[in-house]
Amino acid sequence: MVLKQTLIALDTLDSAYVDGGIVQELFNKYPDVSVTVKTVTSERGSTDFIKIVIPGTRGKIKGGDTPTFGIIGRLGGVGARPSRIGMVSDGDGAAATIASALKLADMQTKGDTLEGDVIVTTHICPNAPTLPHEPVDFMDSPVDILTMNKHEVLPEMDAILSIDTTKGNRIINHKGIAISPTVKEGYILRISDDLLRIIEMTTGQFAVTFPITTQDITPYGNGLYHLNSILQPAVATDSPVVGVAITAQSIVPGCGTGASHENDIADAARFAIEVAKETTNGTCQFYSKNEFDQITQLYGSMKMLQTMGEKASHHG
Repeated sequence: MVLKQTLIALDTLDSAYVDGGIVQELFNKYPDVSVTVKTVTSERGSTDFIKIVIPGTRGKIKGGDTPTFGIIGRLGGVGARPSRIGMVSDGDGAAATIASALKLADMQTKGDTLEGDVIVTTHICPNAPTLPHEPVDFMDSPVDILTMNKHEVLPEMDAILSIDTTKGNRIINHKGIAISPTVKEGYILRISDDLLRIIEMTTGQFAVTFPITTQDITPYGNGLYHLNSILQPAVATDSPVVGVAITAQSIVPGCGTGASHENDIADAARFAIEVAKETTNGTCQFYSKNEFDQITQLYGSMKMLQTMGEKASHHG
C-alpha cells in the first residue's frame, strides 16, 4: 500500500512554498534514512536537489556487496509559478520518487528492510519556467540537464529507474505507467523480461511499453528532438537505465495543472519499490550481460551517443 505515501508526497509538493527542506522534514522520523539537500542557482532561478539514502541489510554502506538501486525523479519543476497556479503534471516524477522513498523508509520501521541500498534523487522547484515544444509546451528548468545529471545520477547506482511524466506526446496513448527498453552505454537493449513481469504484477494489467529512438538517448542540447528527458540519466552512467513513464491517453502539457493522478503516481512508486526489492536481491535483471558483451564485441562501443557528438570538428 503506497497510496498513503503518494498522497503525502503530492500534498507536500502542491505548494508555492515547497522546497527541499520541507521534503527533508518528511523523513525526520526515520533515523536510519539520510537525506541531503543542495540548492543550485542559475540566472533562471534555483532548485533544491534532494538525495534520500535508504540503507539495506547487506548494502555497500554497511560493507556488503549487494547492488545499489537508484530511483530518479526526472522533471523540470513541480510548479510553473507565477504563470501557472498549483502543481504541474511535470511534477509527477518527483511525487512518485518521494512516495517510494517514504514507503521504503516506513517498511524499515516495520522490519522489512531491502538487502541493498536504495538511493532516491530528484529536485524541488515550485516556480520553474516553461518552454515552447511540439505538440504541447514543455516545462523548462532553472538548471540544465548536465547539472541535473551531476546531482541525480550517482556513481553508486548499479541500476536506475528514471520516473518522468510522459504525457505531452502522441507516442503513448495509455493512462497509467509504461516502461522503456533498457539503455546502457549508448545501446538500446531489449525490454527486460523481469521488469515486464513486475509491472504486470504491480499494476494488475498487461505490461505497457513505449518506443524510444536513438536521439532520445543522446544528451539534451545537441539540437535533436527528444521525446522528453526521461532517458537523460543514461548519458551520465554506464549502469543500465530504464524509463518509467507516467502516462495519459490524451496529450497533456507538462505545465498543465490539475493533471496529476494519484493512482498512476502510486503505480509508479509501487513498481519502483518492487523492482528495488528484486534488483537488490538478485531476482531482477535489467539486461543480459552475455548479450551486452556479445553486441559490443560485434559492433563496438556506442558510448559516443552519450556525448555531444562530433559537431565541433565539423565546423573547422
